[in-house]
Amino acid sequence: MSGAPSGEPAKPARRRGRPARAEAAEGPGARERILAAARTEFAERGYDKTSVRGIAKAAGVDAALVHHYFGTKEQVFAAAIELSFAPALTMPDAIAGGGETGAGERMARFMFGVWENPVSRQPLLAIMRSALTNETAAAVLRGLVERRLLQRVAGELHVPDPEFRAQLAASHLIGIAMLRYVIKMEPMASADLEEIVAMVAPTLQRYLTQA
Repeated sequence: MSGAPSGEPAKPARRRGRPARAEAAEGPGARERILAAARTEFAERGYDKTSVRGIAKAAGVDAALVHHYFGTKEQVFAAAIELSFAPALTMPDAIAGGGETGAGERMARFMFGVWENPVSRQPLLAIMRSALTNETAAAVLRGLVERRLLQRVAGELHVPDPEFRAQLAASHLIGIAMLRYVIKMEPMASADLEEIVAMVAPTLQRYLTQA
């Protein structure tokens, strides 16, 4: 029968899926440190140049611990962008909050408000750049936007083809965001936000409410 040699204490069993070195390196708040490091690494390096090993080094943990908490690099990216995208995920509530009247304006103001805030803008810029250059990153972002944002918006609409209408509205806003915040094309980049909202809101209203 196998086991510890006679006279030697048995070694304590490790928890399944957590290597010994990872346990020793974990410390308090390891998951949060990994997630914060992942956001920074993806923002600074992009999806292609970011590695699980690099995230682990930045977080001060063993790479095995990153895999333990999040799995693959794709899954780490998904968790990181969900955290970065969190401010935008409450948009469906903002749109539905006042009924159909003014829904287009509320949608525009909410989304541009997220982009205008430097704290929430920087992670979004990193996400957009990664999605534009890597299909895996694009697929992760596509799934998040569809599942957590557009499906909820569509569920509040009382128009034909609500999913398509929600996508049309989102594409309008994303196009403006690309020109204003990513490419920084003039005159869009320096245009007064109130002017943009005034011109965009009626179109969004038509998408969201007119049969």
